[in-house]
Amino acid sequence: MWRNTVAGWSFILPNFVGFAVLTLLPVAVLFYVAFTDWNVFGVAEWTGAANFRRMWGDASFWTALRNTVYYTVFHIPLTLAASLGLALLLNRRLRGVRFFRTVAFFPYVTSIVAIAIVWNQLFSPEYGPINALLGAVGVDNPPGWTTSATWSMPAVIIVGTWRYMGYYMLLFLAGLQTIPAQLYEAAQIDGATPWQRFVNVTIPGLRPTTFFVTVMITIESFKVFDLILLLTGGGPGQSTLVLSQYIYQKGFEENQFGYASAVSIVLFVICFSITVIQFMVNKRRNS
Repeated sequence: MWRNTVAGWSFILPNFVGFAVLTLLPVAVLFYVAFTDWNVFGVAEWTGAANFRRMWGDASFWTALRNTVYYTVFHIPLTLAASLGLALLLNRRLRGVRFFRTVAFFPYVTSIVAIAIVWNQLFSPEYGPINALLGAVGVDNPPGWTTSATWSMPAVIIVGTWRYMGYYMLLFLAGLQTIPAQLYEAAQIDGATPWQRFVNVTIPGLRPTTFFVTVMITIESFKVFDLILLLTGGGPGQSTLVLSQYIYQKGFEENQFGYASAVSIVLFVICFSITVIQFMVNKRRNS
């Protein structure tokens, strides 16, 4: 019996040690540092809730929070619609469908640096092909995109949706292929239109997949960082500054690790609370 126990722990221990050292311990330290004034080079001085009180009057924090919510509110439905649409389109028996699935997934595995460089060129107000196309169809004053405080966040949302829709498309494809074909055949025999089959067969059949994808997109949206850092740098001004980038600025650029840790906890609480609400709503629907 003890041999089986030792054998079991021998398989679990390497992964558990890695999780404890690289994840659990840093999170525990984060919660302590959030209540201190620490700049790495000195001793952490306990300040209690001072960092959280400072947040209340920090205009940049509220700007970052608003921008994060802005990005999330638009990124979630757009990515859901785009990924589901691609999945429905590429779930058919078409010639070269595997190639098109690969093309749709490719942005997700492409270097974020390459993505930022290419899209900045596409969004260029003077030389970008996007504004050239808008001008060709009669738009007199095309947007400034990443150089405009008004259009910079929509530009980031467009790129974010384009980057992630291929990954979530694969999840929807997997969900579509679990729906029995007999349900579609029965609905068709009963005279259901394609829209009625979509609403009454596809949507209910994809409910578990849609829930999982929504949770994943929500978490991904709130912690967006690399895309904005490389595409706009949080600008112009603070028009695309989000919480993850604000944490990075305060911690690694301004060496205020105590305050950065406090903002990290706020971001964690937001993500955790929304995820719990999503699980509660999903549980209520299923019951």
